[in-house]
Amino acid sequence: MPQHQASYLQITDCPIITITLKPKIMQSILKLLAVMSASALLPMSLHAGNIDNTPVAKLDLSRYLGTWYEIARYDHSFERGMTDVRAEYVLRDDGKIEVLNSGWLDGKSKTAHGKAKQPDPEAAPALLRVSFFLFFYSDYRILMIDDDYTTALVGSSSDSYLWILSRSPSPSQETINKYVAEAKHRGYDTTRLIKVPQSRNR
Repeated sequence: MPQHQASYLQITDCPIITITLKPKIMQSILKLLAVMSASALLPMSLHAGNIDNTPVAKLDLSRYLGTWYEIARYDHSFERGMTDVRAEYVLRDDGKIEVLNSGWLDGKSKTAHGKAKQPDPEAAPALLRVSFFLFFYSDYRILMIDDDYTTALVGSSSDSYLWILSRSPSPSQETINKYVAEAKHRGYDTTRLIKVPQSRNR
């Protein structure tokens, strides 16, 4: 899942650190910064190709917090091969959200700690920004969620990422089909979705 997510971390908040980087590494970092800077300028309702990744209009963040199991996702490098993936969201005293992603890869437990925030809780409550590294944030868009907050469809600022999350590690096939249909309706290529085994969480 996202790693498909409350003020920005200012550079002045960090200690001064001197780092020497090789030219190739520096070029890679500069390219990454360029891409992230460009994505920050994208409008909230982005139609990349034929997708509609507009977040839902209403979200009760307090009800969204807690544990979510990853039921299906687009395959991507930072979760490739992982099973039994789940995410835990906890509200911090400073208003940000503590993020803990966990899963299994090659028989070993893996975890990733991050933070999230709502840039505009009033106008766009279902648009979160999530960071797992310093002050670099990426979009976490809740595209669909049921009334009892047990299943969610999550995307990002492009059509490269998509997740179906559930409070249960084994939701009904009817529920899964409903969320796959919504993703397809929004223009996502649902044939790219892969099922995430959850045998360790049952």
